[in-house]
Amino acid sequence: MSDKQDFQAKLVAFVHELHRYVSTGDGQWTVKGFIDVFQNVYTISSDTKIVSKILEIHLFPKILQFAQENGYRVVLAEHQNYYPDISFVKADDESVRFAVDFKTTYRNPKKPHLCNGFTLGSHGTYFENRQSTKNIQFPYASYHGHFCLGIIYDRADGATIDETRRHHLDELQSITSVVGNFKFFTVEKWQIASDKGGSGNTANIGSINSIDDIINGRGMFSRLGESWFDDYWMNYRKITIQDDQGATRKISTLKEFVIYRGGDVSLVVDKQNNGGDTE
Repeated sequence: MSDKQDFQAKLVAFVHELHRYVSTGDGQWTVKGFIDVFQNVYTISSDTKIVSKILEIHLFPKILQFAQENGYRVVLAEHQNYYPDISFVKADDESVRFAVDFKTTYRNPKKPHLCNGFTLGSHGTYFENRQSTKNIQFPYASYHGHFCLGIIYDRADGATIDETRRHHLDELQSITSVVGNFKFFTVEKWQIASDKGGSGNTANIGSINSIDDIINGRGMFSRLGESWFDDYWMNYRKITIQDDQGATRKISTLKEFVIYRGGDVSLVVDKQNNGGDTE
């Protein structure tokens, strides 16, 4: 078994245990809010960035335990905009590294088989130049694998959450958690990628948004392989083609790209993404 296969198998087993660590018996998040020195509890916001950050903090002791038990040390991103969130470096061979990014999002309340999608990192400088150290902890090529530690959850009905109310500590069990019904998973990021960019004007890779396909790694590149993912996103909107009328345009879909490269277009998994505007 390769280092990558071994790490992935252990990471999958670890992630399957996390639900019990963060959930109450009825599926709510065990985090209820934050507390001041007077033992007042304040409900946190359901804002996705806040939920994502607190989940990371909540899980970090378990992440450290996982690393120590499996012979890795944890290297955190030195700056907020650096990739990845966590680098796992093998203690007895520092050339063995794995990138793990936290990815959190919520289910669509009207279409619960869908989530709001993820961004999967930049396709900019460090992705194109695999030896670059710009905005990345270690050069992209030095990682043996790039994984997502994903968390999909339900947001509580806004009517049950009063962010203006102050609770006392003895009311803790009665406070409704802002999120719950967690689903944890881990996949390599190329396995859940779409062929569309992430949110805003940043050079981010978007994900698919079918929850079942995300959990099972059935993204648009899943049958083509990682090399096609790398090639497509290194060249995203950079290749100009000409149509039958002589008009030119940039290639911006995977099918067009596979045809241009002379590949087997039947291997393109036809999925949609929704822009991936969460963490």
